[in-house]
Amino acid sequence: MTSIVSLCSHADGMLARDWQFRLLPSDPQAAGRAALTQWHAASVPGHVHTDLLALKLIADPYQEHEEAGLQWIGNAGWEYRLRFDVDAATLTHGRQHLVLDGVDTFADIWLNGVKLRSTANAFRSWRLNVRGMLKACGNELLVQLHSPIGRMLPAVQAMPHKLQGNYPSPYGDEPRDAMTANFVRKPGYHYGWDWGPRFVTAGIWRAVRLETGDVARLAELHVQQLEVNAELARLNVQCSLRLDRAAPLKLQLTLIDPDGQQVRSITRLLAMQAGMQREQFAVQVDRPRRWFPNGYGEAALYTLVVQISDANGVVLEQRRRVGLRSVELRRARDQWGRQFHFVVNGISVFAKGANVIPFDMFPNRVSSAAMRGILKSAQKANMNMLRNWGGGYYECDEFYDIADELGLMVWQDFMFGGGVVPAYDARFRNNVLFEAVQQVRRLRDHACVVLWCGNNEEETAWKDWGIGAKLKAEAPEFAATVWDGYVQLFGTLLRKVVAKNGGGMGYLSSSPSNDLDGPANDSNNGDKHYWDVWAGSKPVEEYQRETPRFMSEFGLQAWPVAATIDSVIARKHQQIDSTEVRAHQKFLAGAGNDRILHYIRANYREPAGFADFVYLSQVMQAEGIELASLHHRASMPRTMGSLYWQLNDVWPGASWASVDYYGRWKALQFHTRRFFAPVIVAASRDGGVTRATLVSDSQQTQIGELRMRVMDMHGRCLREESEQHVMRPVAVVQVASYCDDYLLGQLDPRRHVAVFELTLGGQVVSRSVVYFVAAKELDLPDPGLHAELSEQGDHVRLELSCKALARAVWVEFEGLDVELSDNALTLLPGEQRVLRVSGAGGAGASIADLRRCLKLRHLGAAV
Repeated sequence: MTSIVSLCSHADGMLARDWQFRLLPSDPQAAGRAALTQWHAASVPGHVHTDLLALKLIADPYQEHEEAGLQWIGNAGWEYRLRFDVDAATLTHGRQHLVLDGVDTFADIWLNGVKLRSTANAFRSWRLNVRGMLKACGNELLVQLHSPIGRMLPAVQAMPHKLQGNYPSPYGDEPRDAMTANFVRKPGYHYGWDWGPRFVTAGIWRAVRLETGDVARLAELHVQQLEVNAELARLNVQCSLRLDRAAPLKLQLTLIDPDGQQVRSITRLLAMQAGMQREQFAVQVDRPRRWFPNGYGEAALYTLVVQISDANGVVLEQRRRVGLRSVELRRARDQWGRQFHFVVNGISVFAKGANVIPFDMFPNRVSSAAMRGILKSAQKANMNMLRNWGGGYYECDEFYDIADELGLMVWQDFMFGGGVVPAYDARFRNNVLFEAVQQVRRLRDHACVVLWCGNNEEETAWKDWGIGAKLKAEAPEFAATVWDGYVQLFGTLLRKVVAKNGGGMGYLSSSPSNDLDGPANDSNNGDKHYWDVWAGSKPVEEYQRETPRFMSEFGLQAWPVAATIDSVIARKHQQIDSTEVRAHQKFLAGAGNDRILHYIRANYREPAGFADFVYLSQVMQAEGIELASLHHRASMPRTMGSLYWQLNDVWPGASWASVDYYGRWKALQFHTRRFFAPVIVAASRDGGVTRATLVSDSQQTQIGELRMRVMDMHGRCLREESEQHVMRPVAVVQVASYCDDYLLGQLDPRRHVAVFELTLGGQVVSRSVVYFVAAKELDLPDPGLHAELSEQGDHVRLELSCKALARAVWVEFEGLDVELSDNALTLLPGEQRVLRVSGAGGAGASIADLRRCLKLRHLGAAV
């Protein structure tokens, strides 16, 4: 039989004794911290920071500006231990393995005084044979963790020519020219990024278990999809088994459809011999229910059940969910250059989505509910793709399970976030390849994973940011060695790993890139990261002049909602340039609010205080990203993807996210749901010309009516046109171009707007409002905005109405954590909108409380 004992301290009491941790008494950081050198209760999986916080030995790292005072933790050595007993039956098993799914990062692992191994990669799992080392009572597992900074800094400093890192430490623990992160296989964001703090963690960050048995272990299960179409799916199911002894065993494979009905069942007797056995099963499914991306069809999932039985019954069972689909990254040449788009089940999919970063600085704190909530937010906003960015970590199995369920395609980076890595070093390279094989094999059967990408921004950094040119000028031979190592690792070796182990998955060497063919960040070939807007301070209107093949990064910053800011910064400290606010603004090392103000001032009014600054930052972000995304969608098929930076947050602070750390939607997320809707009208003005385009992701031909009106701010219509259009499946219709003279004539551009509305089946499904001057130049009257609250069963009904145009209306209930069915709205004169108010905070709040806390903001005036 097989026995798996969790060695995690919070695993439902499976092991009574808990983990303990301490600061290594011999570490220099122990001076003046004698109490921390004593053993304290710990949690595994976990991190030193979270264990210290749980015991109240440090302040909350996210509060105010506590970050600076906690940097010593990452420069210290730590020790974790677990004392445990093993029952007599377990000791008789011939197979005894200690399995660690993740150790962060440099560690020595000891069992009962014997060193098992040293680790140097947080992304790898470790299976260690401990047969003959266990005893019935008093086992001790000891994990000694070494500071990655302390371990790497001397060697990096000794290099005659340095490699460019990412974000220098503002705390003096590393020289700016000798950053260590690029030399360590650990999450890069732990060293700080322009949206998150610097906490160089250590810990046993994923599960630990003792696996024992004397029959069999299913070492690997893989469902190779040989052919999938509407008529049939041909599968090759591969099982790798480790038989502990020669015994009569039966293997049964059962395929169950999405409704729970059995489709196929195959039984096979295994050869009676110990050791590794590989079994393959040909499985055919007629008229399969295929897995489609969100918005393109059902995200159908089959369940594969593998059982191994002996004479006494089932001794091992494993289940795997499988989405049957074909997927291809198409890179054919066309009239513009080289295509870059995903074809799923024969459909050319326009990728709509965002980049995903880690959900917390400390991954063990990410709950299943929080992760599901944010991924569900992506689905609700009509996204169909997420790019799992390379500066974090390979997400847990549950992340991909949820993405499978929700129909969210995942572009998966290998974990390289930027800068230059020592790929020329064989030891470093081999460490990466072990990691890559493990991760590709772990994730290859997930329907959601559609691409593996070698790294984030390393090729463009070398070619376009001056990093390669600088090193070539300083040390041409070393520069050639560095680049040759890069090409070998990302151009050849990782590609081979994916080809051999990825189950037919595609590979791209870097993002952005044309897969090492010519320029890295090219608008006509490959994917594009566009940061001339924001990082380059160009106006948001420039988004309309950049038409790439696939936009995989672009973005604008905004602050989160008041409730999120209040959770980490006291109201008395909420000022645009206060120390506490700067501590939560990581762009330009705390000076990023100046860039936000630059973009607010370009198009909007001067903020009337911090709360107005937060509101205007969200309006600016939402309207700017909408402008870009509508342009991308209207440029189909030249452009076939729009992934903005970024979906989520790692902590409560200013960032490019549309959903904040607590899962609350910023204005951008509400806008996203509208501009990523399946069928839209995209109307945008540039250079005195307004272009209207109809965009459809639908699989059916539809007849839509486009209505265009020119009206004043009080709703008086001065020009109106309506016309029906045939909207073909997954296509765009370039409807018309209107010059300002045609739309306005002699009308005052400050007092008039053009409204484009698309109607399907008598219902308005999309609207674009076009303005002829910047928002700060509009002559916006008092909109007469009115809100009426009433109880409606299990929720509260909020009815909004206005007399004149109300632009960028934001509804909030100060001090109450409620959810709104919609927000960040522009209401036309005389329009009424009904919103649903719900959520934990709202459920217990009375109508009187809601009325008292209700605040309405709009661009017409500061509140």
